[in-house]
Amino acid sequence: MTPFILLPLAGLFLALLSPAAPQTTSPAVEDLIKRNADFGAQLYRAVASRTDENVFLSPLSVFAGMLALLSGTSGPAQNELLQGLRLAGLDPQTLPDVFQSLRDVVLQTNPPMNLQQGVAVFPDQSFQVPASYRDLVQTKLGVKTQSLSYTSSADAVDAINIWVLEQSTYRFQNVLTTLDRQTQLLVVSAASYQPRFSPAFNSTLTQNERFYVDKYHVVMVPMMLRADKYFLAYDRSVKAGVLKLPMEDGAAMLVVLPDEDVDVTAVEEEVTSDKIRAWIGQLKKTKLEVQLPRFLLERSYSLRDILQTLDITQVFQDADLSSMGGATGSSLSQVYHISALFVDESSDDSSSGGGATVFSSPQPRLTFNRPFIFIIYQQSTGSLLFMGRVTNPMEK
Repeated sequence: MTPFILLPLAGLFLALLSPAAPQTTSPAVEDLIKRNADFGAQLYRAVASRTDENVFLSPLSVFAGMLALLSGTSGPAQNELLQGLRLAGLDPQTLPDVFQSLRDVVLQTNPPMNLQQGVAVFPDQSFQVPASYRDLVQTKLGVKTQSLSYTSSADAVDAINIWVLEQSTYRFQNVLTTLDRQTQLLVVSAASYQPRFSPAFNSTLTQNERFYVDKYHVVMVPMMLRADKYFLAYDRSVKAGVLKLPMEDGAAMLVVLPDEDVDVTAVEEEVTSDKIRAWIGQLKKTKLEVQLPRFLLERSYSLRDILQTLDITQVFQDADLSSMGGATGSSLSQVYHISALFVDESSDDSSSGGGATVFSSPQPRLTFNRPFIFIIYQQSTGSLLFMGRVTNPMEK
């Protein structure tokens, strides 16, 4: 295996997840961006700790769904949600307006963000959902409200699967198969993303190479290649290299590769929003050859148990959901999250050509040929969009 080559570090630690972009957002939006990153990193660690497989999720989409739920609750359940979502100290009445501003900054970009997402709450028909609630979560949070009859569980499953299918050009198929007839309320989010790297990888240089899933399992994967100037860092505390791959839509992917003798889960345990900001603060431009596998991830999660480990429990038991028309004793039944990511050599920039930069002397090569972590964020604001882990690029 190709060892990671240690290069010099920059010592600057920045306040946001962007090394150089000017600030154009309000302090309230900046604060919410950081809180979303705090929640997202915790959610990712909780999900990743329960599986050895590939991981992929959109913290921003889950966050939007939970904010819609927050807007429909009151009392102890609402207070607990504020704590669990890392929103303690904020006024729940003003949160929808701040999140609307955050959505505008993230989604209304030029060129447009390649992110496709949809978020919905599905209350049972017994809920007398006020029009004011529907309008609030749709306008401010981008969340749809659709009432379903869960006593006809097959029809409810079909309705949700059709809704998920409509949220993305990626064809999510039959993400739900069954639902309990006692279901009262569901929160569902779906998100997909296809990076357009800038500079792009050249498809003519892609070739099959070994990927070491673990000590006993090796697979052959299409390995993309690019030689260029990249931003790179090395974190001695977790023994991992960090590479930044910019994208045409203004986002960037941080790819974190543990040293050969370090398990990826050991690095994951240390991933926090502060750690991500520190990594970006350490990045330094260097000449480098990068090999990254082509891969497709499609993941589906039932988050109820995971959210309860983040101290969000009351809303699943007996919550005051009167603001969204729920009767006394109503509760949230489940939170579903579906996400997909397709990483390849695709580029919308015809001028890039995908060609490799030619250097006068051989450059160090960084090969992602063992399990790694990645973080996708918007460079101008630092908004955390996606987090994931590739354990085996040949599996979804």
